[in-house]
Amino acid sequence: MTRGSWTSVANSVWDKTNFSWALPEHSLLQPAWDYLQEHHHASLRSPLFPVVLSVTTYLLLVVLYTALDLLAPTWPSINKYKIHPHRPITWPKIWSTLGLTTYNHLVYIFPAAVAQWLWRPPIPLPREAPTLTHFLLGILGCTVVFDFQYYLWHLLHHRVGWLYRTFHAIHHQYNEPFSLVTQYLSAWELFSVGFWTTVDPLILQCHCLTAWGFMVFNIWVSTEDHCGYDFPWAMHNLVPFGLWGGALKHDAHHQKPGTNFAPFFSHWDWLGGTSFSPSPSKTLKGKTDKRA
Repeated sequence: MTRGSWTSVANSVWDKTNFSWALPEHSLLQPAWDYLQEHHHASLRSPLFPVVLSVTTYLLLVVLYTALDLLAPTWPSINKYKIHPHRPITWPKIWSTLGLTTYNHLVYIFPAAVAQWLWRPPIPLPREAPTLTHFLLGILGCTVVFDFQYYLWHLLHHRVGWLYRTFHAIHHQYNEPFSLVTQYLSAWELFSVGFWTTVDPLILQCHCLTAWGFMVFNIWVSTEDHCGYDFPWAMHNLVPFGLWGGALKHDAHHQKPGTNFAPFFSHWDWLGGTSFSPSPSKTLKGKTDKRA
């Protein structure tokens, strides 16, 4: 057999191997994407959809964690996972945080979303779904980029007194965070976080399904960071080598505001000398300075 024949056979085998490997991966998300486009095409194209998805995800998580907060004082099986088991979440705290969250959404978020709906044309949807690899790597890439952006933003708003007092101090009114503190924010902080969550998938040229997946993942881990629980299945207990910050480190940030600025990963705090790792069996006591 000539060299050209061997090359032709090798290329044929390679093409078939690639096809057989890529087909099942491609098919994992395609049926679900086809179903969504067939039954919810108009809703998915609406500029309102990302806002509805984000708000719905957050409300579901908040309802779950708030139910745990209310049950914890009488359910030892829940209370044992609380970072501060002897400091229950009270109704006044719930109403206060819920009030500001509702105000921000009614006054800022929904009017902005309605304005987009009125002036922005429907979003075109691609026919092909992303492969599972592209979907997962896209979410990971957006998370890494967002983590760096928010680390710098967060550090700056602690280092510059005017920025802290004007925009970020409201989030630190609670030294011991719980789920509703996640969006207990100034309008500026809420918009900036939402801006990066929206723009990062565009920068990385992600599929819209990946962008929505990143939004849900971002809200999930952000709420988990503020939930006040150290569950065995939490991200910081699943990601090895201490690479993920999680609820313990973010709780420490609210009590020691000069530490743990990164929202998700730990490497920027390690490199910046701002990392602090509390013991899982101990909680920080007493009040701290609100500014770093």
